[in-house]
Amino acid sequence: MQILTNYNSPGTIGATCASPISSIAIEERGEFLADYTAWLWGSGSTCIRIEKNVGRMATALGVTAQITLLPRHIELAIGAEGNPCRAVIVRKTASCGISFDLNARLSRLSWELADGKVDFNTARARFNRIKTTSPTNRWEVLMLASLANAAFCRLFGGDAAAMWVVFFATMAGFLLKQLMLAAHRDVRLTVFCCAFVSATICVGARLFGWSSTPDIAIATSILYLIPGVPYLNSASDLIDRHYLCAVGRFADACVLTVCLSAGLAAALLLLGVNPLVN
Repeated sequence: MQILTNYNSPGTIGATCASPISSIAIEERGEFLADYTAWLWGSGSTCIRIEKNVGRMATALGVTAQITLLPRHIELAIGAEGNPCRAVIVRKTASCGISFDLNARLSRLSWELADGKVDFNTARARFNRIKTTSPTNRWEVLMLASLANAAFCRLFGGDAAAMWVVFFATMAGFLLKQLMLAAHRDVRLTVFCCAFVSATICVGARLFGWSSTPDIAIATSILYLIPGVPYLNSASDLIDRHYLCAVGRFADACVLTVCLSAGLAAALLLLGVNPLVN
């Protein structure tokens, strides 16, 4: 029995093989499932969905898979009944950003494989295409996010002028977010800068008296930065007893919340505005 160890790409840290043909087959299936798990995690999926999706795919591929999910890595132990080959594969979670579209495409792929609509090679080819799928048009996302934030302003009692101020403040901050993330800037710095820009615009509108509800505009100008998905996923992971992932996601969400709060506070301090004082 031969033991292979490799800490570099493709990421297999241990595999035992009795037959070259069977070893390669199991290793290929394991690499595919590990990559799939890393991308599903990176797209914002909950732990329970990851387990179910990978479980049904492993069954369809004729292997058994045990997944260990960590805040920044996944570990997949894979084997097959009657086959002495075993593999333990480690992957760093994909840095693809939270994407409902990507999440849905990956989940659909798991069902297609489980239902026998595609074979292994076809599933792997589709997975590679999914990874290179272009995101939603940035200008469309920018416009929809600005409209949504303006709608939140109205929902909380803002007047028409406040809605327009929030619309343009969100557009400026969200555009900065897109540019900074495209330049691979740190997400925490990005959130701080975007909150500062959006809040500064709304605070300026308050100073010039452009709205009768300026405080509502200031408060809603940074809502697009709230990390809602990590908060919800941490609660789901906690219920499903994935405590490490729950705590990790909650901590990430709290850090981003602190960053956007710091950006808002910096804008208020810079312009000398205390929203608690009329």
